[in-house]
Amino acid sequence: MTSLAALRRSPIALLVVLLLGLTFTGTAYAALQPSAPANDVVTAATQAEDVEEGRKLFLANCATCHGTNAEGVETVGPSLHGVGAAAVHFQVATGRMPLPDPDVQAHRNDRQVKFTERQIEQMAAYVASLAPGPGRPSDEYLDLEGADIAAGGAAYRTNCAMCHNSSGSGGALTRGKFAPTLMGVEKEHIYEAMVTGPQAMPVFNDQNLTPQEKENIIAFLKFIEEGGNEHGGAGIGNVGPAGDALFIWTIGIGTMIALAVWIGRKAA
Repeated sequence: MTSLAALRRSPIALLVVLLLGLTFTGTAYAALQPSAPANDVVTAATQAEDVEEGRKLFLANCATCHGTNAEGVETVGPSLHGVGAAAVHFQVATGRMPLPDPDVQAHRNDRQVKFTERQIEQMAAYVASLAPGPGRPSDEYLDLEGADIAAGGAAYRTNCAMCHNSSGSGGALTRGKFAPTLMGVEKEHIYEAMVTGPQAMPVFNDQNLTPQEKENIIAFLKFIEEGGNEHGGAGIGNVGPAGDALFIWTIGIGTMIALAVWIGRKAA
């Protein structure tokens, strides 16, 4: 007992106890911690692979204008830090990028899309990895189930009609720019445009327009595209007030002049 007590009082005893405690704790933690699901490991590896492949595609096709690190090139291409995956998908999937001439407005050109959907997703993953930014929309807000077309029309007229026309057919802006038609545009691309604000378009984040309000606007545009007319009557080409004015001037005024001439001849 005397020797055992002496060992307990030895300075080495404290170190031995600490070592045993750390060993036991580490062993227990390794044995009891939950293992990562195999799907999560695969997903993480796939994401890392997508980012790397996206970086290669970016360097080969985009770095000339946007810089090797997407930091932008003065007077040529803006920085892409913070634009998010939504901006990349919108610009590339609609054929607007790569832009043939930096001095002109980017036009939608489906025949100009030079990348597969998979490659576009990889470039979007790379740009999204550089800084936080708007992501691609959830399918929940693209299926248009339960969307309120009337509310979408009201939101559209308040936020969009001044540039894109009351019927979504597009319109002219200042300095040679224009708001493109929204007819025939993919639902996802309309949503992405709202959250990224391409060209002269303002950004409508979730504080300006909630995801549900965005879905309502898309539903309204698809309703018009399919031939709907919220005001009733003839659509007159769905070109908005200009078409109505032209119709009234050519048909209405012309009819009144003809009627006045007929009345005048009858009176004579």
